[in-house]
Amino acid sequence: MLSPQQIDELAAFALELGDAAARVTLPHFRSGLSVDNKRGNFAFDPVTAADRDAETAIRRLIGERYPDHGVLGEEHDNHDGTSGLTWVIDPIDGTRSFIAGVPLWGTLIALNDGTRPVIGLMEQPYIGEKFLGRPGSSVLIGPQGTTPLKTSACTKLEDALLGNTDPGMFRRDDEKAAFRELTSKVKLRRFGGDCYFYCLLAAGTLDLVVESSLQPYDIQALMPIIENAGGVVTDWKGGDAQQGGQVVAAANAELHAAALEILSPAANA
Repeated sequence: MLSPQQIDELAAFALELGDAAARVTLPHFRSGLSVDNKRGNFAFDPVTAADRDAETAIRRLIGERYPDHGVLGEEHDNHDGTSGLTWVIDPIDGTRSFIAGVPLWGTLIALNDGTRPVIGLMEQPYIGEKFLGRPGSSVLIGPQGTTPLKTSACTKLEDALLGNTDPGMFRRDDEKAAFRELTSKVKLRRFGGDCYFYCLLAAGTLDLVVESSLQPYDIQALMPIIENAGGVVTDWKGGDAQQGGQVVAAANAELHAAALEILSPAANA
């Protein structure tokens, strides 16, 4: 278990890593940069030089400061460390938003202690916001200073505001049906938010985020932000969400249980 002093040190380092990524990504944003397709002719999975170079910058700093730490990232090969600690990074979560000029993308950086992510950062440098979660604390560091994060008190689906990046991520018929049923019961639905919607849940302005087809680097940084603000993040069976896949994030246990009642029949085996 990491000591409070180690948590302080590593959380500060996560902020350094986010700033290093921002120095790479911001000059490319709304610049008309070229886009590559990782999937070829039959699907569109965009990646840019900003994605690759930002991850390279993050990895370089980790290697210099903590060479025994592991690194799991989206754009480059995994590095197995010897310390039991692993940085889980997505240099630009929301590349589609990035290339469209929509400022809802972010850099995701998590530190996993070998059991679960214990520190999580989402940095949106164009807006100038950093959402940081760590044991006992979840804060927004932004233009108006540092503000504690607290999830909403909404406990009923009919009062809930739900976010999702793209309903096209639900590929099976039972997933699609479960999501349609859930969204038919909520007060409001919003789409296209990528990682930013999870942070709005931690801030108390959204109540639910429901997604599927996620990777570990899509969700691990967001878990400490939400959980230390009072929220719940699991898979659709109510289990550990850190490996991605089907994910539901809720403002509190009551709302989470109500969502799971609808989603769990479509949970992956």
